[in-house]
Amino acid sequence: MKLIDHTVAGFLDALASNAPAPGGGSVSALCSANGAALTAMVARLTVGRKKYLEFNDLMEELIPKADALKEQLTAVIDEDTDAYLTVSNAYKLPKETEEEKAARAQAIDEGMQLSTRVPLKTMNLTVETLRLAEQLVGKSNVNAASDLGVAALNLKTGLIGAYYNVRINLDGLASQHVRADFAMTAGNLYKEGIRIADAIIEAAEKQF
Repeated sequence: MKLIDHTVAGFLDALASNAPAPGGGSVSALCSANGAALTAMVARLTVGRKKYLEFNDLMEELIPKADALKEQLTAVIDEDTDAYLTVSNAYKLPKETEEEKAARAQAIDEGMQLSTRVPLKTMNLTVETLRLAEQLVGKSNVNAASDLGVAALNLKTGLIGAYYNVRINLDGLASQHVRADFAMTAGNLYKEGIRIADAIIEAAEKQF
């Protein structure tokens, strides 16, 4: 059963268990999916309102983009757990002969790369969502200012959590070049995302 098919209570029970997955990576994707959903909601609460008619076309444009990002981030909830299981299964491979040891080492490295790419994907999607949310500032329904603030808070949390999951995997990568590439990409996404999220939060707080 996929994690996203659980009830909220069921997901939380799985999270609270002694199983190592789902864990922080899946929760990070969920936080960002929440942020994308709230971004779409704020845009929908603005569409058709007389006070915001000049921004109606923008809202109509943002809604399907936010919906698509919500769906992509939701899918990553399971992708993160699947990536962890790939690494876990690789460690269980036999290592009696030199050939088995080599195959096992390669499988572990491939699994570690996958486990790093998935939270990096979360970071990419999160920053993309933040760019959308940023366009709502000063143009969306002021009555949903707190919702936009919560969207940014969730996206910021998802971004930081995914960044943690990238960083913790870096030392497990065999290639120094691959490690450096992941680190640079994640660092750039982190800086941009935090800047945008903080700006949205600050703007939202001025509305209430």
